Amino acid sequence: MKEYIIRIENVKYKYEKEAAYAVNGVSLNIKKGEFTAIIGHNGSGKSTLAKLINSLLLPTEGKIFVKDMDTSDDSKLWDIRQTAGMVFQNPDNQLVATIVEEDIAFGPENQGVEPSEIRRRVDEALKAVGMYEYRKRPPHLLSGGQKQRIAIAGVLALNSDCIILDEPTAMLDPSGRKEVMETLKKLNSQGKTILLITHYMDEAVLADRVVVMDKGSIKLDGTPKEVFRNIEEIKKFGLDVPQVTELTQELIKEGLDLPPDIIDVKELVDILCQ
Repeated sequence: MKEYIIRIENVKYKYEKEAAYAVNGVSLNIKKGEFTAIIGHNGSGKSTLAKLINSLLLPTEGKIFVKDMDTSDDSKLWDIRQTAGMVFQNPDNQLVATIVEEDIAFGPENQGVEPSEIRRRVDEALKAVGMYEYRKRPPHLLSGGQKQRIAIAGVLALNSDCIILDEPTAMLDPSGRKEVMETLKKLNSQGKTILLITHYMDEAVLADRVVVMDKGSIKLDGTPKEVFRNIEEIKKFGLDVPQVTELTQELIKEGLDLPPDIIDVKELVDILCQ
């Protein structure tokens, strides 16, 4: 059995004393090497949860453990952020240097890593996200998708086991989104734990597991097929289901004998061609 890299135990969080809970009694375990997507409309608590895991916020109640380290333990703060690296929505807010490779080196340098090891980590991280040939470029000349891949490489250079991404494709065009998602799938296949916060259903479909949040709590949790077959329930939370799933349901209503949990266009085409 795989160990849990993140354990969330009955966590509550509110931003102000009088406010409603932004996260309300969430318990969630994430296995090492798992690709989990957390979806929910604005205000569902998904981004707050990401910040709680990364120790940017501390729970009002409950506990979060990252590799058995308590996120409320000040002495473990850097170890936690190194283990679970965070990538935010706007890549421009994460790039600090004038040259790509210097940007990737920034984190390891601050950790006091040996120069030869920094060189190795920078090169490996850039190769992992397919940006090695851009290492001498200024980040401001890159596309949105390329900048986000550089931000992911910065997390990899810290030797992070888990990458938490808070709506990383929200500001990107379709080709940039595709670049980032392909990078995440590749890193996950190499053993990295991916926790993706998103409101794009076509991104959530690519995960091993989908968690649906609404009003600060978890409403659905399962494989993409298990979650997205609940079309009415998902719409109740203000979300869409993948277009191909809706199309499948319409075809079933018209009398076609199809499985109700189709989430992939190729899968539908293959079944229709038979």
